[in-house]
Amino acid sequence: MSFKHLFKANLNWTSKTEKEETSKFYSKIHQIKIEGKPVLDVSAAKAFKGDPELYNPEDLLLSSLVSCHMMSYLYVCSQNGIEVLEYVDNAEGTLEVSADGSGRFTEVRLYPKVKIANRDQIELALELHKKANQLCFIANSCNFPVLHNASCEVL
Repeated sequence: MSFKHLFKANLNWTSKTEKEETSKFYSKIHQIKIEGKPVLDVSAAKAFKGDPELYNPEDLLLSSLVSCHMMSYLYVCSQNGIEVLEYVDNAEGTLEVSADGSGRFTEVRLYPKVKIANRDQIELALELHKKANQLCFIANSCNFPVLHNASCEVL
């Protein structure tokens, strides 16, 4: 049996911003609103004439992947009796832009560094990243590989 969930986001943009009034380019700054949550100010990446102080869609995609993988990983660890004490990831995504201006992510690499309580479970803890990737909603929605370079130690 499958379940469907509907997620909603509201985007607001206007051409009337003080910062870009004299520019021949449209402002990239906009807001994403999700009911019951703080407003998220978003722009294009600096490389695409956006505000480097704001989140951009590429940041958000990478953040979604790293966050979803961690939550899936914690889930499979709890199913296997592994006590996770710390989880850190410094993910990287490669975006290729074509001459016509189109682009796409070609891969994302996750570098999870996990600390667990039991030394005897290190091998299983490392192996469970594969299962977490299989369960990750966001990774399952991507058309590029999500690779893992995981490490695990005892705290």
